[in-house]
Amino acid sequence: MSEQTTDDIETPIRIRDPARKERILTAAADLVAHKGFHAVSMSDIGKAAGITGSGIYRHFDSKSAVLVALFDRVIDNLLLDEQRIVETVDDLPEALNRLIEGQVEFVVADRQLAQVYHNEINNLPEEDSRRLRRKQRMYLEEWVHLLDELRDELSDADTRTLVHAAIGAIQSTLFHNAGLPEDRLRQLLITAAQVILAI
Repeated sequence: MSEQTTDDIETPIRIRDPARKERILTAAADLVAHKGFHAVSMSDIGKAAGITGSGIYRHFDSKSAVLVALFDRVIDNLLLDEQRIVETVDDLPEALNRLIEGQVEFVVADRQLAQVYHNEINNLPEEDSRRLRRKQRMYLEEWVHLLDELRDELSDADTRTLVHAAIGAIQSTLFHNAGLPEDRLRQLLITAAQVILAI
């Protein structure tokens, strides 16, 4: 009988739980929204996600990396939604209304994550912060382009000011909670943005 070598023994392949990364991100968003970025540890995130704190390091190098991944997901989803609208909706007012609805949905349905994004983006490493702000500008440019097409009496500065004002009005609900039902809140925020943009 031949002697078995270590080369003959198959090492089991470790399969990562595909939902684990999502659990980490969801737990991090919730904790940071309630406690703030600096008050939350990797151990806290791991415990909330149902794994050890050290297990997070299989997916993320640091707490900042978790935050960066959260923010990338936020802006990438907004950009994908925007691209889909621009490519499929020919009517300009309707396209802009869909962008408004998408921003409102983000702020209302993902309120905690939106709060984290707004409050914590300055806690990121400079390179990540610059990259995310570049994505933000790309997102805003489509709003500016559509409004410019719809209201040619506006200067470029006018258009950009109104776009920022409309998005600011939508995001104002992140810092004030009147206890409205979500459907009513959506309706009011959409109307406010439409009034500001005069569409």
